[in-house]
Amino acid sequence: MKSLINDLLHTLPYPEVRPEGLYEPIEYVLAMGGKRLRPVLLLLAYRLYRDDIARATAAAVAIETYHNHTLLHDDLMDHADMRRGMPTVHCKWDANTAVLSGDAMLIMAFRKLSEVACSRRAAVMETFAATAQQICEGQQYDVNFERRSDVTEAEYIEMIRLKTAVLLGCAVKIGALIADASAADCDTLYRFAERIGLAFQFQDDYLDTYGDPATFGKKIGGDILCGKKTYLVVATMQRSTPEEQATLMALLADTTLPAAEKISRVRALYDAKGIPEVCRTAIAQYYDAAKAILADLSVDATPLWAYAESLLGRAQ
Repeated sequence: MKSLINDLLHTLPYPEVRPEGLYEPIEYVLAMGGKRLRPVLLLLAYRLYRDDIARATAAAVAIETYHNHTLLHDDLMDHADMRRGMPTVHCKWDANTAVLSGDAMLIMAFRKLSEVACSRRAAVMETFAATAQQICEGQQYDVNFERRSDVTEAEYIEMIRLKTAVLLGCAVKIGALIADASAADCDTLYRFAERIGLAFQFQDDYLDTYGDPATFGKKIGGDILCGKKTYLVVATMQRSTPEEQATLMALLADTTLPAAEKISRVRALYDAKGIPEVCRTAIAQYYDAAKAILADLSVDATPLWAYAESLLGRAQ
């Protein structure tokens, strides 16, 4: 399915007459590759009910185009210079390009989704639109948390649910809607994918500090350098004395330390509290919760779970 999605993205039509600099970054980003997690989930959910996969491919392309739209803006806001091992758009071009090309991708995604022919098209469009709005809310929480030192675990989980997990839920629900699955199954699949999305973001937080940059696709320690309130930070704060909390917050806010030293010192604080194991345990718990939810589905979800399970070991 991943190769199918790559082929479809490669053949996306662009205007013949177009302003220089608007679509080139879009082609660049979509050609980077990646896991294609969200469109694969959409197509797998669809295939639980129907075999004519071509009926759902426009939606899969829309989901992946939209996801990459969010990455252009997210990388700009995070000042990230690498994505999937390649320069981010605002570094290769500039900030204005990242904003405008990202906006164009959002429009392209909605137009592509409008091509879907099914009896529940209105529900498909509403699910997608509501999700896009929720992701903006999650991104704003993420920005707000950078200025706070009292972010709770519950607040953090709600932020990543909105910023990351809801798009996975949206993907499987849209696949099921197009396949004419029951309303109960659509809701069950959404709840399943939300848990997978939470686990995936916990894992992303973990890999940003403890992953291998050669396989992770980004420089290690970016979240630390940006002072982001990731799960690792929240978990460390909850297990620390007020003095230790102040030390961690001061390190995250320090812009004078060399990058390698800052990353090393923050990581040492994580290690002292056993945070790597805490994080791995949380990831496993969300995957277990997701698997339990699938038991409520009216069809055999073995292919969907096999794919979700394969994500658990990515580059750890």
